[in-house]
Amino acid sequence: MSEGAAAIGSIGWCDLTVPDAGAVREFYESVVGWTSAEHDMGGYADYVMTRADGTGTSGICWARGANAGLPPVWLVYFVVPSLDESLAQVRARGGSVLREPAAGGAGRYAVIRDPAGAVCALYQS
Repeated sequence: MSEGAAAIGSIGWCDLTVPDAGAVREFYESVVGWTSAEHDMGGYADYVMTRADGTGTSGICWARGANAGLPPVWLVYFVVPSLDESLAQVRARGGSVLREPAAGGAGRYAVIRDPAGAVCALYQS
């Protein structure tokens, strides 16, 4: 997650998880103009993609470790005031939790699927 507090309800971050993060990182560096920095994942590195001003904007991740089993889509992280309360609402309203809460950035996140099948993450700082 980027540094600083994001507003509740905003998109605080996005990740793309793919089998070949190195090649996809190079694709977005060329197409969008981002640069990248490695982010240690314990035995391998994912990539933090940054804008020209040095601000981190997204992650390009290998489909392994904590990211194993995630679909190859841009996964947005919606900022919520209480992850536990939001997950209770996900379950009560017909959604499902694909990844139980885990530490991430300066807070916690979980990956969910809504009743229509769309996947996103919820993040509480």
